[in-house]
Amino acid sequence: MTITRLRTVPVEFPYDPPIGLAPGRMLRTGSCVLTILDTDEGVSGEGLVYTFNGTDLARYDAAIRGFAPLVVGREPRADTFARAWQTVRAADPSDFAVSALAALDMALWDLRARLAGVNVSALIGAHHKTLPVYDSGSYWVSVPPDALRRNAQASMERGFRAFKLRIGGNLDDDLPRVRALREAIGPDCALLADLNQKSTVADAIRIGHALEPFGLTWLEEPVPCHDHKGEAEIAAALDVTIASGESIYTSDGILEMLKLKSADVVMPDLQRMGGPTGFLEAARHAQAFGVPCSNHCFTEMSAGLLAGVPNANWLEYMLWLEPIYRERILLDGNGHAVLPTAPGWGFSFDWDAVKRYAVSL
Repeated sequence: MTITRLRTVPVEFPYDPPIGLAPGRMLRTGSCVLTILDTDEGVSGEGLVYTFNGTDLARYDAAIRGFAPLVVGREPRADTFARAWQTVRAADPSDFAVSALAALDMALWDLRARLAGVNVSALIGAHHKTLPVYDSGSYWVSVPPDALRRNAQASMERGFRAFKLRIGGNLDDDLPRVRALREAIGPDCALLADLNQKSTVADAIRIGHALEPFGLTWLEEPVPCHDHKGEAEIAAALDVTIASGESIYTSDGILEMLKLKSADVVMPDLQRMGGPTGFLEAARHAQAFGVPCSNHCFTEMSAGLLAGVPNANWLEYMLWLEPIYRERILLDGNGHAVLPTAPGWGFSFDWDAVKRYAVSL
């Protein structure tokens, strides 16, 4: 059995209404280069690279198609990816190339699992059937208190019992929003706060102490992501859990954080890890240091990976990719996501939607 073709399909789908990630920063469209590996047995594997508002879509498409000579005519084994990874490291070890490579690795893992007739989690060795899940898509820094309450009510009706709020680092603005969301969800639900790298070490410590009465589950990315020593200082000074790692590239970057004790929870990003292989390496690094592992976005694929991670603690639910998938995350009524068991990722592209959103480059 061999890979016969690498296909790409660029897509761009609207977010209606646009998502206000931060003042002056609107997410109007999600954009992907869907990556498909076909085989001579009629089974295909699916992966993707994601970008905001169409940025670099053509460049990603060209980069991914450039991997074809490394995989076509070969079996979809782990050493197939290793060959591509070594090529990237030698020729272009940039963050961009790592992200492009992630799409290929996603498709390889999906393909191997589909050929075996099992979920990706079974290839790893599943440790979890469910995981606590938090709603991450409705609580941006641009959302005022009244809208936070409405969004929380709608999320709770869906079965969510944990919510992540973006804050801006100005307590005059942040405290009313944190208070509004805590009052809306009650004392028994989990409330996570994300500073999105907006603070300094001293201010983050001050903010962390000010938010103690609200019982945060964690405080995320308090300072610029490269400042691991600053993160470590904050983690040592506060009782609240510090989560970070979503902006870091490759498992080596996560390992550096762990050595410096920069976070109490790491949350590798599947794309920035270079795909599932790097994601699982990062999770193993965290396990060796006794640190829990979550994910950043890519819910549809991260769910199956975290099922096979012994030290997994939370699944981040982000709706950004839902327009191109057939399936949806299932909740069990107790604030947990039911992790997928269907072959491959357990999530497949909705080809009717893909045709609707396909773009020419």
